[in-house]
Amino acid sequence: MTAVFWAFAGYLAGSCPTGFLVAKYIKGADIRAFGSGNIGATNVGRLMGKRWAVAVAVFDMLKGGLAVLAASCFISDPTILALTGVCAVLGHNFPLWLGFRGGKGVATTFGVIGFYNFFMPWPAIIGGIIWYAVMKTTKYVSVASMVGLLAAAGLTACFGMPRPYTAASFFLALLSVWRHRANIVRLKNGTESKVKSKPRGERG
Repeated sequence: MTAVFWAFAGYLAGSCPTGFLVAKYIKGADIRAFGSGNIGATNVGRLMGKRWAVAVAVFDMLKGGLAVLAASCFISDPTILALTGVCAVLGHNFPLWLGFRGGKGVATTFGVIGFYNFFMPWPAIIGGIIWYAVMKTTKYVSVASMVGLLAAAGLTACFGMPRPYTAASFFLALLSVWRHRANIVRLKNGTESKVKSKPRGERG
């Protein structure tokens, strides 16, 4: 029953549709009808700009991470904590409130990995740095997301984290790859959108 309770709590926490709510109440728009139709931070950025994209990404990280942190205050079983994190990402990707049509779980997965062990956030931090480096180099957010999450998952093993955390992290990374399958097709066809750089006169 403990596992079921925290799995359900994780799902509810993750299913808060941050990007949808921000676009709806700040912009008066349904984010699902814009751009990629995704409710994640990248699509929010297309509609509302970088600052709102960052805000949504941070909240999406926290809703997954804090679900795991809350569970860890009551239980110490890595398997149940791993399950809580997985369900938080599933809630983001398949939220009940939006007909199970959600995001790709990138930010939420980073948050979950970062909070599996509050004193060992390095896999998520280094994975995030890799995400940023790949994004700046390739200009593809999709490529950066997949590479960054797979790197973070691998780093959980390198840092000696419990096996359930590593297994859950790889599952979530591969789930994100699957959620990016349309992006992968566009990458193969050379039609994937790149991050636009500001002209020099607009920087700073």
